[in-house]
Amino acid sequence: MQRIRLRYTKRGRLRFTSHRDFQRAFERALRRAEVPMAYSAGFTPHPKVSYAGAAPTGVGSEAEYLEIALAQERDPEKLRLLLDESLPAGLDITEAVEARTSGLAERLEASVWQLRLDGVTPDEARRAVAVFLAADSVEVQRDTKNGVRVFDCRAAVTRLDVMDADATEEGADRPRDHACAILRLVVRHLTPVVRPDDVLSGLHATADLAPPVPAAVTRLAQGPLDEESGSVADPLAPDRDAVAVPAGSV
Repeated sequence: MQRIRLRYTKRGRLRFTSHRDFQRAFERALRRAEVPMAYSAGFTPHPKVSYAGAAPTGVGSEAEYLEIALAQERDPEKLRLLLDESLPAGLDITEAVEARTSGLAERLEASVWQLRLDGVTPDEARRAVAVFLAADSVEVQRDTKNGVRVFDCRAAVTRLDVMDADATEEGADRPRDHACAILRLVVRHLTPVVRPDDVLSGLHATADLAPPVPAAVTRLAQGPLDEESGSVADPLAPDRDAVAVPAGSV
């Protein structure tokens, strides 16, 4: 059985697809591309697909990951192209690598998020970020199926910066007729999971920062966290390196 790890995106209007919507679309793509999937045992066999660290509905992402198990070996890049052609534009398979190591889900220790705050000046954002980062803890509330949950969102945040908008991916499209601040957020994957909207709630609670329109949120990366630098590494790098250096070579 061959295992393939895939990186995919949620762009444009497709950011509003739920994780369940993506699962259905991806399984249709597997059938359309005639991928020789391995199946689970039991009365209701299903294709062996493992999803890891899915982004919330309504946010974009450049770094979603999953793993599939194949009954027959396939070239990862050819498989990527077939699946990408079988998915709608916006749900794009950007990388495929054969799994040569274990523990992909365990490597997804943190995420890098970009938050675009229209109607907020960079100076307003810098003031709010400074107040937030100076706090020892920042309690926020979230509605859950079991009622309102209160938790600290500050402990999960390892970096929070106000970016030069011209230096970001959105720099070319930055509006010139109104204020716009771009935040870059690095957050650990803790329990409970701290989401970008929780950090925005924390900025409102500590510094009264309240963007007039909902923030445009995009996950740029997720993977192993370097505690010293606050950077997030590529979780597929160990598999890529293992392919480049075959077992037994010096």
